[in-house]
Amino acid sequence: MPNFCRTVKPGLAASLLTAAFLLLPPAGNAQEQPVWRYGTSSIGELKYKPDFARFDYVNPDAPKGGELRLSESGTFDTFNPILSKGEAASGVTSLVFDTLMKSAEDEITTAYGLLAEGVSYPDDISSATFRLRAEAKWADGKPVTPEDVVFSFEKVKEHNPLLSNYYRHVVSAEKTGDRDVTFRFDEKNNHEMPNILGQFPIVPKHWWEGEDEKGNKRDISRTTLEPVMGSGPYKIASFQAGGSIRFERRDDYWGKSLNVNVGQYNFGVISYAFFSDRNVQFEAFRAGNVDFYQDNSASHWATAYDFPAMKDGRVVREEIENPLRAAGIMQAFVPNMRRDKFKDQRVREALNYAFDFEDLNRNLAYNAFQRVDSYFWGTELASKALPEGREKAILEELKDKVPPEVFTVPYANPVNGDPQKVRDNLRKALALFKEAGYELKGNRLVNVKSGEPFSFELLLANPSFERTVTPFINSVKKIGIDARIRTVDDSQYTNRVRSFDYDMIYGIWAQTLVPGNEQIDYWGSASVNQQGSRNYAGISDPAIDELIRRIIFAPNRDELVATTRALDRVLLAHHFVVPLFYSRSVRVAYWNQLARPQELPYYGIGFPDAWWSKNASPK
Repeated sequence: MPNFCRTVKPGLAASLLTAAFLLLPPAGNAQEQPVWRYGTSSIGELKYKPDFARFDYVNPDAPKGGELRLSESGTFDTFNPILSKGEAASGVTSLVFDTLMKSAEDEITTAYGLLAEGVSYPDDISSATFRLRAEAKWADGKPVTPEDVVFSFEKVKEHNPLLSNYYRHVVSAEKTGDRDVTFRFDEKNNHEMPNILGQFPIVPKHWWEGEDEKGNKRDISRTTLEPVMGSGPYKIASFQAGGSIRFERRDDYWGKSLNVNVGQYNFGVISYAFFSDRNVQFEAFRAGNVDFYQDNSASHWATAYDFPAMKDGRVVREEIENPLRAAGIMQAFVPNMRRDKFKDQRVREALNYAFDFEDLNRNLAYNAFQRVDSYFWGTELASKALPEGREKAILEELKDKVPPEVFTVPYANPVNGDPQKVRDNLRKALALFKEAGYELKGNRLVNVKSGEPFSFELLLANPSFERTVTPFINSVKKIGIDARIRTVDDSQYTNRVRSFDYDMIYGIWAQTLVPGNEQIDYWGSASVNQQGSRNYAGISDPAIDELIRRIIFAPNRDELVATTRALDRVLLAHHFVVPLFYSRSVRVAYWNQLARPQELPYYGIGFPDAWWSKNASPK
């Protein structure tokens, strides 16, 4: 599957959430009856009406069958869909398990009923109740029950730090009817909560509390390579541990005729092959053993496709901007402030002066990238120039807690690209290090008080990144820093990042147009010591915590945008990261036996759900 991850995000205000009655309430006081919504939208009206037949971007006549052969870098050692341990196998969560709600790729942050036929919540959003579909079934034919939902949610919060932060304001989940589950919140008016509760995978309680074929009791708190059972459109048919997985479409899938599924899940088989070397992975694609390849290297994209199948049209290449239309990207070198050497803001800022983006973009990327200058880069949420209006007023309320330069100096990355600029910026870097208590002794940058040399290790999981990182390492060496690259295997990298055991990493955050609870996991004090969180930089700041809180409870779109820009401005002013670069399109190549909708969804590529095989038999 593509590496770019699309995230379903929540609503902004009750006034923006489109409601429709799914069930007629019984006679009585109408004010006491729940309003059952078939879907929620965070921005404006829902595109699709209650009786919609399918999403517009799918082909309802797409043939079923054929095989889709995909590849992934790395390996896997678990099929457990909720556990934050081990290397999770690609495809399991999205293909084997259903969620309560399902998003549409041609709308911004919307969700429609999947396992749940509707959701209801009071005006103060102190709780949310989901009503399960009576026809929803597990692969063994047993019904999906409220007990399954409660079990899944409790285990997600217990065993997955990322989702524990995401759902931190949900204090309980309980069965409140034959097909109803109610989630209760410890704070009111958190407008995104009903939507994001539709996102976690629902697992079968009876299966996980049962025994495997050998009579061993299953344990959802542990990794497992036993093929797991779900309620989704595919099942795990076979696998080779760490090397490959084969999924087969279930003809008895309970939800295959639902409007949110029509024209999707067309491949009879979806298989994944795993590669430890990105070059070998591409060679497998070029040889025709892999059908689809997402290329994240601009130089590779420009130079590596001069082969016969590309020339004669058997391989198709596309640059597609759709998935990035509603995504804000921060890709960066991330110093770990849990290390004393990176706690001084001047040190972190100095490292940015040593990064020559212009030279890298010209010589390694064929000028394909743009420099990232916002944590919400590419969206209306990105701060720019100096704060004005409501954004300025918000920052004024926190004036004693935010860097003073947020009011006076617009953020801008240093500009390099020619020898004189490089020399000037390295001098600025050394000046900042001097202010922070370092000096050059010979060709080594050392701490004046302790005499300790300044050094760091940049941790990578893939050798393909070394080409991009090496120029930065060479640059900081020019000012006396002992910098090194350390590339480890995927399992070791995952474990070290989860436990914050690194000096610096190459990190990325992808934002939606409706930020919310996930901001706690990214830069909130509550996540700074929570292993497995995405607070990679180790940020703990009271002003940032307050801005996150205001984002979560923003009463309308204008307030959300202003507060998010204020947060962006404060994050940038602290120089927590060295911003890197990104492209505004996704580069994909695929063999022409694959077919896709003529018009892709506006905010995605519909892959693989809405694609199909030309080798499949028509209906």
